[in-house]
Amino acid sequence: MQRLARNGGTAGLLRWLAGRADGWAGIARSDGTLLSASGAAPSGPLTAPADVPDVPRLIAEGVRALTERGALAYSHDTGAHTVLLFPLPGPHDPHAEVRGAAPLLAVVTPRPVAAGLATLLADVLMPLSLCREAEAVERKRRRVDLAESRGREAVLHLLMTGQLSIAQQVAGALRPRLPDPVRVCVVECPGDSRDEVARVCAEADGGRSWIVRCPVYARHLILVSPDGGTATDEAVAALVDRCVVGVSERVPLADTATGYRQAFHALAVAREVPGRHVRFGAAPEPALVVGTAGRRWAEALLTPLLTYVPRRAQDPGSQELTATAASWLAFSSHATDHLKVHRNTLAARLRLIGELLGLDLHRLADQAALDLALRIRATPAPVCTPDPGPADDHTGGQRDGGAAPGHANGAAHGLDEVLRRPAVQEWALRQLAPVAGAAEETLRTWLRCEGRLGPTAAELGISVPGARKRLTRLEAVLQRSLLRPPSARYDLWLALRARETAAEEATS
Repeated sequence: MQRLARNGGTAGLLRWLAGRADGWAGIARSDGTLLSASGAAPSGPLTAPADVPDVPRLIAEGVRALTERGALAYSHDTGAHTVLLFPLPGPHDPHAEVRGAAPLLAVVTPRPVAAGLATLLADVLMPLSLCREAEAVERKRRRVDLAESRGREAVLHLLMTGQLSIAQQVAGALRPRLPDPVRVCVVECPGDSRDEVARVCAEADGGRSWIVRCPVYARHLILVSPDGGTATDEAVAALVDRCVVGVSERVPLADTATGYRQAFHALAVAREVPGRHVRFGAAPEPALVVGTAGRRWAEALLTPLLTYVPRRAQDPGSQELTATAASWLAFSSHATDHLKVHRNTLAARLRLIGELLGLDLHRLADQAALDLALRIRATPAPVCTPDPGPADDHTGGQRDGGAAPGHANGAAHGLDEVLRRPAVQEWALRQLAPVAGAAEETLRTWLRCEGRLGPTAAELGISVPGARKRLTRLEAVLQRSLLRPPSARYDLWLALRARETAAEEATS
């Protein structure tokens, strides 16, 4: 009995009792509702024995008898069987109207009752009651853990969408406080060890990092760590076998989304190196080099979305649609897990976003334009590279402002003007410097095929696994993730387009 109480809990004890009684055992409320039973499947319905016609009525009668007589047990013969009832010790329901409202152990056994069964049932009451209380505490603990996990996920979502003040308010009830500045770390855990790796991470840095279970990738942990702290990432890679770690540059807390993308790209490289740990190499964000003209272009493109007012109060507004666009661009179809919405809801929102902006979101070019515009909007203006003087500025006010907001052709024209900017050209050269020859042709073909493996393989004349291997090697060369979102394909498309605009301008 004690062994079952430790290892099998309530279900194990009830199965054992049913075997000893050669019948059925269960726990019921005073109204006859079954709470658990010896023959029930873990997720199946609770049922009474088929040959005992009305167990709820018998239990209700037993409760009345126990209450009226002040008895400690009750038995009732139904013909071929005897029903035995014993109140479980423990606190009663404070809202119950009768004194005998404690849960009951109910046992149905064939007549005559085996010798010693009643004594055995009396002895099992305390272990059974303790098991139920322990299980109730465990259920509450799991609910608390789930609530905390969802709360941390909500704070991360707010940080990723740039809602810093709300994130800090929500995080105030949890620990630790959000650091600023931060390094974002993405840990890929082996197997089902995410909870254990989270514990290792917490111990490695003394609980200073904000640890979140990734809502998109089931094996990923996201750490928002204070900059200048202990090297938690290196410690975790060393302590946990087959654990892979990618780390961002130092970024302000408001740029957590940028830090996450950097850490994810570093993770793609870390999978291919012996130490399983990589820090993101220095590379400026395109949003930092577009200047004032780029900010004007982004504002013009996004205005229809940012000023959108839904017809009905229950429909998503501009803020929710903007967050949806950012999530989908980062996680593709996995945005349903990130946003906790149905795929049909995501598809409907994306159709509306495309209509508002005049973009075809099935095209990589329009996706890259929207991604850049959203990143520019999320970047504080003072940290952007200042515009050159009028003589060097290729994006004069009239040319930049000539595009009509919300039209794809206008958006493409304005983007080309931004990509001609000298600082953007320099950024593009740095992005494409590691690739040349066949590698560049593979990259161009993949981007021309909208980032799809099948068409890319067909155009290159190789198999799909062969195309995947080439892109995996490109990930190591570029130190960016290509095949899994968040992917660097938007940055690479922008870089290639910037180089093309420079070539077009040189030949014109």
